[in-house]
Amino acid sequence: MSLKKRSQWCLVVSGTVSLILLMTVLYSSNRGQRQSSSSLRHDYQLMGRPLYKLDLSWPKNPEIFTGEVFCVAVNQYAAVVYVGQRGSNVPKVLVFTTEGDFLMSWNTTTLEMPHGMFLADAASKDPTVWITDVGDGPYGHCIKQYSPSGMLLQVLGTPGKAGSGLDPLQFDQPAEIFVHESGEMYIVDGDGGMNNRLIKLSKNQQVLWMHAEKGQSLAQFYIPHSVTVDSAQRVWVADRGNKRIQVFNSITGDWLGTWGSCFTEDAPYSVRLTPDKKYFVVVQLNTNQITLLDAPPVGLIGQCKVVSVIQLAEDVKPHLVDLDLKDGALYVAEIEAQQAQKFTPFSLGGNLL
Repeated sequence: MSLKKRSQWCLVVSGTVSLILLMTVLYSSNRGQRQSSSSLRHDYQLMGRPLYKLDLSWPKNPEIFTGEVFCVAVNQYAAVVYVGQRGSNVPKVLVFTTEGDFLMSWNTTTLEMPHGMFLADAASKDPTVWITDVGDGPYGHCIKQYSPSGMLLQVLGTPGKAGSGLDPLQFDQPAEIFVHESGEMYIVDGDGGMNNRLIKLSKNQQVLWMHAEKGQSLAQFYIPHSVTVDSAQRVWVADRGNKRIQVFNSITGDWLGTWGSCFTEDAPYSVRLTPDKKYFVVVQLNTNQITLLDAPPVGLIGQCKVVSVIQLAEDVKPHLVDLDLKDGALYVAEIEAQQAQKFTPFSLGGNLL
């Protein structure tokens, strides 16, 4: 080989090696950045029966989350997901499609510290979003009803004044609300405040019945944190401070049963029922777990039975959840990870959850 050709060959080899090294460095750098920025989104394990899997594509722009994410609500008819977050100078509500596209944010000054969220009358033309506000400022200690675009429609409670009164209605750090299709409301009031109450209101917002004693006995509470109602006229309450779920008759308010054996390590923070009514989805914040329990048949409460567990990464701190009643998708609000995540049901025998 001539000296000229050898020099040209050396230049080609040298250039190729340099290009490969450069690509390797860039790939490693980008890969490291992706892993560090999304490690919480990937690190989870399934234990027991595999019922849900993480949807890594939701949302499409996770950087839109800028605060601590506390709550989530789904409109299955409009295919829209509402996410409540806290923080200084951040929009309190973010709105996405169920496919992961970002739609809008609410920059409302009437919402201080969102805690719980519920979408009411989703099948109507004018669904509304109920949000519990545990802030201690001039708009706090209330439960607020908003339009889908963030317009304040109604306030339950006395803004800025914590209390236990019923006329006028007062709250102290209300944790969550469940609005039945009948218009009746179930409220757990007491995310660490003076109250430890489960209240049922009529469609006209009159108190129908209430349990309001703090304690460990039956029908007493210590930090009631989440509430849901099934189709068998039963009210399920995550009694966080007592590490149990208590069950009541939705018509009379009578105590029906208690589940506690599944929560020896950590308390239940959120309770929701899957669309097929087969499982309760329960969040345990300190152990970073999402637990699915067998739903009991009508007429029985019995003991709780764990069917499946989603073990999230350390320090994710899942708080409250909601489910898409159309396709069974599970959305989880995660405080420490500052994100909401979507889990989709596995197909079991051709049927979704």
